[in-house]
Amino acid sequence: MNTDEDLLARVALTWLAEPGTRSVHRLVDELGPAGALDLLLDGGAPEEWLRAAVAARSRDGDARAVAADALARTQRLGARIVTPDDEEWPPRVEGLRRMVLPGANRRVDRETAPPLCLWARGGWPLREALDRSVSVVGARAATGYGTHVATELGYGLADRDWTVVSGGAFGIDAAAHRGALNAGGLTVAVLACGIDQPYPMGNAALFDRIAETGLLVSEWMPGAEPHRPRFLIRNRVIAAATLGTVLVEAAARSGATQTFNRALAIGRRPMVVPGPVTSAMSVGAHELLREQPSARLVTGVPHVLEEVGRIGADLAPPPRAPQRPRDLLDDEATLVLESMPRRGAVDVDRLAARAGVDLRTALRKLSLLEELGMVRRRDDGYALAARPARAAPAPPP
Repeated sequence: MNTDEDLLARVALTWLAEPGTRSVHRLVDELGPAGALDLLLDGGAPEEWLRAAVAARSRDGDARAVAADALARTQRLGARIVTPDDEEWPPRVEGLRRMVLPGANRRVDRETAPPLCLWARGGWPLREALDRSVSVVGARAATGYGTHVATELGYGLADRDWTVVSGGAFGIDAAAHRGALNAGGLTVAVLACGIDQPYPMGNAALFDRIAETGLLVSEWMPGAEPHRPRFLIRNRVIAAATLGTVLVEAAARSGATQTFNRALAIGRRPMVVPGPVTSAMSVGAHELLREQPSARLVTGVPHVLEEVGRIGADLAPPPRAPQRPRDLLDDEATLVLESMPRRGAVDVDRLAARAGVDLRTALRKLSLLEELGMVRRRDDGYALAARPARAAPAPPP
């Protein structure tokens, strides 16, 4: 059960050290939130860099006072703080305990522990909102193609009662959110700043719409600024909280590919939408398809649902061209039809010889072709049926 002291401590810990710090997470597991906070404030952090970070933050303010102010500010915003002790905690994020990114040299790639708490603004219970969810991420400088695809994915997933999760950025993120909203569905924006800080400002109206019908979620207390490393820290939550991640457009160096790689590392379904080979905004996406054997190429909602949906129940229909009358013909009927002269008529004996079939077979197949409207009988033999004339354009008014 979450106590007021533990809640205050969790908030203070997220201020003292950036979310995802593994040693802080381990201390909370061993000592509880309040015990971990006491240890860090007493200078007992296990790593030197963490001791330095805690000391620097402590010079800027009292951790418990900062946390108390954040709790009050959260209440004034009409938001809430969700912790692992709450019923609405999304259990899937606990998978971050086992995340290991290959070749992780940067701290942001090593410190990928689960959140200590999450701020949520909106009426939906967080666990319920993320239960059937897919993340759609991609380039900020999206092309018209990428924006169209992301909007269609967001709309189609939401229309089928799936939650669309993204990061609220310009480009692909915003298109996916808007698609879900236009379908009257549920969408969740996971932010790299406080839930009261609309970033980017150009999406402020979008964030208000999401808060009204879906959820704004963050690991940072109200007022927190969107520093560059926080976007990568945030991306691990987008990847972990959802059943799969769809990448729609990504340049060679793109933060969206980091979300994709985190989804790969934690065992979520990794999906990529292909783009034009001439587009610089698809280079990163295509490289992931080449380099990652488990990456799945998807071209629409049916493919996505086949990856994340129920086994055997959400299979994408195989692509089929429109059926034509010729598709109904067997090999012999096709031979007879192809042996017909392009102009004029031919008698049955000559047609049978040209097709390489006996007379009886030729008559039987001609009967079928006549019934399908492909040939017609004339006094001098059989001829191809005339194609329907195209309608003449209407005269100008």
